[in-house]
Amino acid sequence: MTTQGDAQGSSSKPAQPGPDVPVYVISVAAELTGLHPQTLRAYDRMGLVKPGRTGGGGRRFSWHDIEMLRAVAELTANGIGLEGVRRILDLENRVTALSLRVVELEQELTVAQLAHERALRNSMSQNRNLPAIRPSAQAVTVWRRGRI
Repeated sequence: MTTQGDAQGSSSKPAQPGPDVPVYVISVAAELTGLHPQTLRAYDRMGLVKPGRTGGGGRRFSWHDIEMLRAVAELTANGIGLEGVRRILDLENRVTALSLRVVELEQELTVAQLAHERALRNSMSQNRNLPAIRPSAQAVTVWRRGRI
């Protein structure tokens, strides 16, 4: 006889950690990136990558860290110095943040435009006695009371 918990445990796969969850020890991270563990420690000291830490102080790298280390390795292999790599990574991060901000602002603009259109429709339906404005009219007539 199986319980509901047993049935769920046997049929479901263990949850995959997210890309920002630090789970890889330094030896695994070194193998995945093709870099020496001492190089990973140096990049950590320089601030090019910021791995998580265990209670005992050991480094744990996330998948995002692994991808960052691969990018650093590729840039340095192409002859770019570490300060240049740092600057490139900073600029890429800024571009990503600004792109996300543009998307947010576009969404806010769409919401504001819809609210403005709705308010115009409501005000037009409430003010039926006002004259209609015709944008294609080219002549302007000035009317003054009492003058002929």
